[in-house]
This record gives sequence, structure tokens and C-alpha cells, in this order.
Amino acid sequence: MFVVAATFRVAPGAADRFRPLILANAESSARDEPGCRRFDVCTDIAAPETFFLYEIYDDRAAFDAHRETPHYLTFNEALTDIVVHREARFFSLEGRFSDE
Repeated sequence: MFVVAATFRVAPGAADRFRPLILANAESSARDEPGCRRFDVCTDIAAPETFFLYEIYDDRAAFDAHRETPHYLTFNEALTDIVVHREARFFSLEGRFSDE
């Protein structure tokens, strides 16, 4: 499994504009992309203009396909004047434990 841990910091006052965009992207990804296994959106409690995404895909190819979907392209295009910093790190999933 291919894991993406991404952080977005939005401009001051832009969290309310960013939130619906990222939630729509995450929902579409989880619902419509067969290679997307999980897409969590988190907000930093101490810094509400910082968002953390935790995404799990079958493999790198599924993530690359995600970045070509219409919902991702629409999301990415809308970020121009909202996001001041973004960073992504990639991991291999070694174990998954949950009470779900």
C-alpha cells in the first residue's frame, strides 16, 4: 500500500474556503477511485489554518491516477490564492491496526 501524508497551510482567514474544497476532493476520491482505500482530512487544533491529509492507495500508480481525476484537477486549480504552503511525503504501509 502507498501512503501519502500531506500538509497544507492556508492563508490567514482562508480555512473556511479551503475546507469544503478538500472535503469534496477527499469524498470523491474515496467514493470514485477504486485504488483509493482511505482519505482522511484533519485540522491542526492549535493552528486551524493547517490541514493534514492521510491517504492510502493500492500503489503509486493509483495515486498518480488520482492526480489526473477531474475532481483533483478542479481542487488543485482552486488553490491558487488560498494555499501558502503544501508538502507531501510518501510512505509504504507496514501495518494497519484499527478498532473499526
